[in-house]
Amino acid sequence: REDLRPGWGFSALVDLSDIRFLFDTGADGETLLANMEKLAIDPHTISTVVLSHPHGDHTGGLSSLLGINPHLHIYLGRSFPRRFKQDVTRLGATVTEVSGPEHLFGPVYSTGELGRGIKEQSVVIADKAGVTVITGCAHPGVVAIAEAASRQMNRPIELLLGGFHLGGTPEGKVREIIASLKELSVNRVGPGHCTGDRAIAFFHEVYGDNFVPLGVGRKINI
Repeated sequence: REDLRPGWGFSALVDLSDIRFLFDTGADGETLLANMEKLAIDPHTISTVVLSHPHGDHTGGLSSLLGINPHLHIYLGRSFPRRFKQDVTRLGATVTEVSGPEHLFGPVYSTGELGRGIKEQSVVIADKAGVTVITGCAHPGVVAIAEAASRQMNRPIELLLGGFHLGGTPEGKVREIIASLKELSVNRVGPGHCTGDRAIAFFHEVYGDNFVPLGVGRKINI
């Protein structure tokens, strides 16, 4: 959508039949709320936010969203800073800490916090359409996330999308990662955010028609 504001950050609205939730909130509230307004998304219709990890380009819009709708249920990693959790609670939200893989609500699951350095959770949606995995920045490694989600659901992944954290990664390594995802039977991919333009081009080359382009305002029907 050319009329929307781009920015370095990530936020995805997941619209299920009975619940709307945000996975991450982008880098700043002004951009998030402006884009939501142009997309005719009422912040009051969102009940839940799932945060992948505490970096500002994924959590920066949260306080502005809570200023409009303070009664959100927020799922975040247990490793999030204590101050962050306290601030969110003071703004009126309910916080649930996630550590290991678990069911969150409806058809939505968390991989649990993965990684040894920057810990991060990804969202897994498992229904009759298949298994969809959304990553924030994939700091633990996109292959490790795909392996964990596939093992958790005991099903192959139909669609893997989000930030794959491959900007600046050498071509050979990117192609190894793509081959590993193919071996895991990841059917479709939508790399964006921190994946890097060159890596995205390699994914497009290999996956062809099963490549899903991402961008601000992109709507994907599953």
